[in-house]
Amino acid sequence: MSLRARTFTQLSVAGALLALAVTVTAPPASAADRGHSVPLRIATYNIHAGAGSDGVFDLDRQTAALRALDADVIGLQEVDVHWGARSRGLDVAGELARRLGMRVSFAPIYSLDPVTAGEPRREYGVAVLSRFPVRSATNHEITRLSTQDENPVPAPAPGFGEVTLKVRGVAVQVFVTHLDYRADPAVRRAQVADTRRIMARERAERPGAHQFLLGDFNAEPSAPELAPLWKELNDAGAGTSATYPAEAPVKRIDYVLAGKEVRIRSSAVPEEPAASDHRPVVADVSLPRRTPGRD
Repeated sequence: MSLRARTFTQLSVAGALLALAVTVTAPPASAADRGHSVPLRIATYNIHAGAGSDGVFDLDRQTAALRALDADVIGLQEVDVHWGARSRGLDVAGELARRLGMRVSFAPIYSLDPVTAGEPRREYGVAVLSRFPVRSATNHEITRLSTQDENPVPAPAPGFGEVTLKVRGVAVQVFVTHLDYRADPAVRRAQVADTRRIMARERAERPGAHQFLLGDFNAEPSAPELAPLWKELNDAGAGTSATYPAEAPVKRIDYVLAGKEVRIRSSAVPEEPAASDHRPVVADVSLPRRTPGRD
């Protein structure tokens, strides 16, 4: 891992729920699993800091939308952790994990001092929910144009999360990101270059692992700044419907990308118009078994 990368791992699942999740949602490998491939359902969802398309903060509604995906691994964007009043000061990442009986790894983009001394830090970023134990988690830096500075300049900043998992004996690296939203693609272009560099380095360090990139890219598939990603990764959602805005989507800007060796069996954009201002993307894939990399 990069010496500059900062690691933030939060595993916030109550004991009883965690035990249930391990027993029910991550069963031992079946006879089929011991064959040549392993099934995985993987998803991405920009959760709009817990607010729906109506602007109302409602974790019950978001929990139901996430549960309906029935995904093994979910990448989340726009995640608040004790950020402020808009999300009731909650650890949204941990709360969703608790309700779903999943593990969570949170990678903040911003980590600010609390308004009142002694309170938790105010954080905002991306997260991964997983039915499988998180072996390791790293918060990588990529180029960003801060929304917290009055006169920002492009600079390395955290918020490109990575977790390593073992999915029924198969090594998996899951990366989750939220690319720049501005019309000028310059920062996104730099972020894509950073992303490819980091993923290549991690692939070299763990050559047996399958890689996934999940996130809100704020650009459609034909955008020139995204073109380099298609050299190493396949777009699992190719051919699916638009994802934004949730009520009446006109743009496909949310993605599940998979390494070239991963078989994409199916994908969908669920018709969920209310729980967030984006719609989720979910894909069923098969992970080929091969010589595992280092743990």
